[in-house]
Amino acid sequence: MDYKSYIAGKINIEGVCTEQLADFIEVPANPDMGDFALPCFKLSKILRSSPINIAVNLANDFSCDEVISSVEAVNGYLNFKINRVGFTENTINEILSLGSNYGSSNIGEGKTICIDYSSINIAKPFHIGHLSTTVIGRALCKIYRFLGYKVVGINHLGDYGTQFGKLIVAYKNWSSEKAVLEGRLKELTRIYVKFHEEAKNHPELDDEARRYFKLIEDGDKESNKLFEMFKKITLEEVDKIYKLLNVEFDSYAGESFYNDKMGVIVEELNQKGLIKTSDGASIVDLSEYDMPPCLILKSDGSTLYATRDIAAAVYRKNTYDFYKCLYVVAYQQNLHFKQFFKVVELMGKDWAKELVHVAYGMVSLESGSMSTRAGNVVLLEDVINKTIEKAYSVIESKNPDLKDKEKTARAVGTGAVIFGALCNNKIKDIVFSYDRVLSFEGETCPYVQYTVARCNSVLNKNGEPCSFTAPKVNDDEFAVLTELAKFKEVVKSAGEKYEPSLVTRYALDLASAFNKFYFSCKIACEDENLKNFRLSIAKAVKITLTNALNLLGIQVVEEM
Repeated sequence: MDYKSYIAGKINIEGVCTEQLADFIEVPANPDMGDFALPCFKLSKILRSSPINIAVNLANDFSCDEVISSVEAVNGYLNFKINRVGFTENTINEILSLGSNYGSSNIGEGKTICIDYSSINIAKPFHIGHLSTTVIGRALCKIYRFLGYKVVGINHLGDYGTQFGKLIVAYKNWSSEKAVLEGRLKELTRIYVKFHEEAKNHPELDDEARRYFKLIEDGDKESNKLFEMFKKITLEEVDKIYKLLNVEFDSYAGESFYNDKMGVIVEELNQKGLIKTSDGASIVDLSEYDMPPCLILKSDGSTLYATRDIAAAVYRKNTYDFYKCLYVVAYQQNLHFKQFFKVVELMGKDWAKELVHVAYGMVSLESGSMSTRAGNVVLLEDVINKTIEKAYSVIESKNPDLKDKEKTARAVGTGAVIFGALCNNKIKDIVFSYDRVLSFEGETCPYVQYTVARCNSVLNKNGEPCSFTAPKVNDDEFAVLTELAKFKEVVKSAGEKYEPSLVTRYALDLASAFNKFYFSCKIACEDENLKNFRLSIAKAVKITLTNALNLLGIQVVEEM
């Protein structure tokens, strides 16, 4: 049962529809205040009365029934308590019948969402700074598919720009084909760092790098052959990380894909009178919107990030006819996205409002900011492998006879890394710490995974639950049930707010509620009806936590 809609349907307020009222209704943080609450301050302007008076009047007019057992006006809130027996049966029956589909919906049916995420740079190592965009983007892909949307996951490869001119200069000066094929990304990183060290004293290297990038743009055979070699090596290396994290993409159309699509964009900008010349460069003046100019072409005619992003946005709209196009990129790029979104709007594209920058916080080291140019990075592969190794050592010490220890260690280790990146609000900065990421205690992924394994153990020992008649529900049982009932709303909210951490926090809350119930309520009791009821709770928790972890891109384990 959709309790919010049911309650809203029993309240008659002129000028407020049932759907709007249902959106106003919330679940109180303190269960003593009721199971659902209507904050009446949201109605104060409409009814021209104080929230306290509105709550009292609505409480007097409300008729309780077999679904809503009581209603009370408290400090401007209308608090409702529901019939626990009916709620219990409805909640558990829904979860057990829907299984892996519990929490899903069809609200996105017929709509496409493009998600631009991970978007690693060619010839640079996959470091810990790429973790957030990769796991946030992948989680959003899974969440939107769960909500019924068609999702196009795009790895917009950073395979274009002056850095490739720099890499060619570095290759010609300090490396060779043999060294690159043997050293692979480590060698490419070494010479990239070397270039920036040398360029401090030899600025002419930067001019040479710009010349080589222009050669790439102009189709020079030798330059593009080297560029393709760098790209091939990078994709082969980063694919190892994607496989570790079980990340897949629907498109690898990177920046270079739009090389032949940018001329049309520049021409359209010119035709619409948006292009101005400044010091030889082509710009769109955005001073009217309190922003610096958006650079479209450099003085030598080469393109920039904005040019390629505008071309990509137009291509995606024409190709996928997206409902929304999300860009999962760190908040350092806030200005860039504001600028290019505004340019798309000025071009007369009414879908510019469908472009969304999903910003997230930066990752730094305890010793300071990371920089590929300075060689100061923590490789993501090293982090994942260390967490897997630690997971294996914990399993060896606590459950040495566990089957498939390597598989379990991989699920727990990778889960710990992913969960750590998704645990807090995405906009928060992260100071990377091995001690924190490698912790398997407290509010961590292993805690949630172990809760699923505990549910599985209970079911293995006692068998699948049979049908039951809902008994009088105690507080610990009801706490689990209310958490279970929230899942669909949490998933919907995570999609609306572009915030996977809502699912992460929910998984922790549900795991905590279940473990409290597990220790306070004997499941294998003599009363068969009560036993089946509690076994049904365990199965419902297992289903719901599994669904939550799947949305985050984290594997569950049957045994730990």
